[in-house]
Amino acid sequence: MNKTELVDAIAAQAGLTKVDAKKALDATLDAITAALKKGDKVALIGFGTFSVTEREARMGINPQTKKAIKIPAKKVAKFKAGAGLAI
Repeated sequence: MNKTELVDAIAAQAGLTKVDAKKALDATLDAITAALKKGDKVALIGFGTFSVTEREARMGINPQTKKAIKIPAKKVAKFKAGAGLAI
């Protein structure tokens, strides 16, 4: 399912127009992104938890040259599914 299909499904289930459903989805994603950028966790009970974790620096290999390169540390978003999301 892509974003357009998700907007269509939200509009159908919530009885909203597609424009309103897209605005709601965009606002939700923006709020989650802003919270993660601040370093906060976003817990949606029954769905899952979004968090930020630090990935340590490590050594890698450039596939073209086969030379060792240093991959710097960075922060990445992480999602842990909740019990209600089990399929």
